[in-house]
Amino acid sequence: MNRNDVQQLQSLSDPLSLSILLPTNRSHPENQQDTIRLKNLVSEATDRLVTQYGKREVEPLLTRLEALTAQVDFRNTLDGLALYVSPNFSRQYVLPFLLKERVILDQTFATRDLVFALHRSPRYWTLVLSEKPTRLFEGLRDTLIEIREGEFPMMHLGPGGAESLPGGFGIKRSGIRDEYDRQFFRHVDEAFEHFQSADPLPLTVVGVQRNLAFFEEVSKHNNSTLCTLEGSHDKTSPHELGELVWPLVQEGLASQRKEVFNELGKAIGARQFASGIQSVWQAAQEGRGAILLVEQGFHTSARLDSTGINLIPADNLAEAGILDDAVDELIETVLSKGGQVVFTEDGTLELHQRIVLILRY
Repeated sequence: MNRNDVQQLQSLSDPLSLSILLPTNRSHPENQQDTIRLKNLVSEATDRLVTQYGKREVEPLLTRLEALTAQVDFRNTLDGLALYVSPNFSRQYVLPFLLKERVILDQTFATRDLVFALHRSPRYWTLVLSEKPTRLFEGLRDTLIEIREGEFPMMHLGPGGAESLPGGFGIKRSGIRDEYDRQFFRHVDEAFEHFQSADPLPLTVVGVQRNLAFFEEVSKHNNSTLCTLEGSHDKTSPHELGELVWPLVQEGLASQRKEVFNELGKAIGARQFASGIQSVWQAAQEGRGAILLVEQGFHTSARLDSTGINLIPADNLAEAGILDDAVDELIETVLSKGGQVVFTEDGTLELHQRIVLILRY
């Protein structure tokens, strides 16, 4: 699950938009309960749909729902499962965070839990460099989920990979192999760009020293690289790899936060910052946000005034036009305009009312 997934879900609208969310278990025998739990939620959803709209009206949706539930692999679940179904769309997400069990039938899909995890949990990409194959993972804390779309996993099919190297008298095979490997890892970098541009996250690169060196030489994403793990991990399971990578990511993120606080100090000295939700909101809407710092536990409900610029605190969430969490909306705005977001421990931004924006100008 990445920003592109959530944005796609949020872009879809249909009077028959069904969301089924449930917690799941990672291990046996606890995960045996998950099948029954999902079956009960599907029955509840079916009854509500048929009662409200009639069986003939909801038949296309129910057909998609049946096919989607049949694809759920309960042997390989994590902490949560989300199913999204409409008459013309269906998708499931296995998620490494807990979800509250519920069935939601609305005009749009229920994505709040996904947005929360997307913004509030440490996420990163992991590239495992290898000639057979190079794998891409999306990381959330110590959980890695392999990406199996685009060109990943990627096999080195050229000379030095699946094909033999050219031979003959006077030919330096090692030099030829090096050049073909550079070409392969340049191709890997280009394929990764599709994911990084849609969801800009820190990058962890894993591989033997030779492959790490080639990738660093040809990559356009060195500025995104948070840390590296040296060694051959072609056959390392996602679970084991996550346990190896996560401590390195934690160290990298701590170092990154330290650097950002140094940047904040410079911005304050230059009066190039905005503090407090209202000032930060206005500057972000204008596209002036370079780096947003926000305490991990800071949430606030609000609504916009008639100008669409000023936030007004809101206590009644049932009111029309309420932003359930203005902080999440703000985070998305900063990211969409090319800014960065860094989360800090609660209490570290008390002088700035828990949120501060380093400005571009």
